[in-house]
Amino acid sequence: MSKRKAKSRSYSSRKVNTREVRQRFLIVCEGEKTEPNYFRSFRVPKVVIDIKGLGANPSKLVKSTKEFSQQEDYDQVWCVFDRDSWTEEDFYRAIKNAEAQGFGVAYSNEAFELWYILHFEFLNTGISRSKYLEKLNALLAKKYQKNSETIYEEIFEKQATAMKNAQKLLKQYNPHNPAKDNPSTTVHLLVKELNKFIR
Repeated sequence: MSKRKAKSRSYSSRKVNTREVRQRFLIVCEGEKTEPNYFRSFRVPKVVIDIKGLGANPSKLVKSTKEFSQQEDYDQVWCVFDRDSWTEEDFYRAIKNAEAQGFGVAYSNEAFELWYILHFEFLNTGISRSKYLEKLNALLAKKYQKNSETIYEEIFEKQATAMKNAQKLLKQYNPHNPAKDNPSTTVHLLVKELNKFIR
C-alpha cells in the first residue's frame, strides 16, 4: 500500500512540474493597438500572455492593472505606457505605484516608437512625436504604420542592437528621472523577460 502511495505522489509531482513550465504574463498597455500588436507577436509557446490595451493615462492604467492582476494568477505583471503629454507628476506617480505593487514597468519617454528607432540607431536627443514618425519612415524605407501587426518581424533581426541602445541610453542619466529623461525607455526589460521563453 505504501508503494502505491509513493507512486501516486511521484506521478502527481510530475504533473505539477509540467504545469509549472507554462508562465503567465499580464501586459497592460496604454496604447490600444500599437503596443499590444507588438507584444502579441512574440513566439513564446510556453507562455500565456494576457494583453490589454486600455487607452488610459498612466495612473489609471496602473490602477486597472492591479484589478486585472487580482482576477488570475500571474507570474509576471507589466505596465506599458508613454510619457506623451501626460503630466510629469502623473507619469512619476504611475511608475512608483506600479513598482510598489511588484509590477514591471516598460515605459517610454516620449513614445513607444523610440523602442523601434533604437533597433536602427542610438538616439539621445529629445524629439517630437511627429519626428519619431518621420524618422521611422526613413529607417524602414517605407511609411510606418502605427498599428502595424508585422513590425515585430520586420525589425526582429535588429533587436539585439535595440537592447544595447536602450541600456546605453539609461546609463546617460545621472541622477535618473524617468519623467525628465527624454529620450529613454525600459521596454527592453520586458522584451528580455519574454525572450527567455522564445522557442
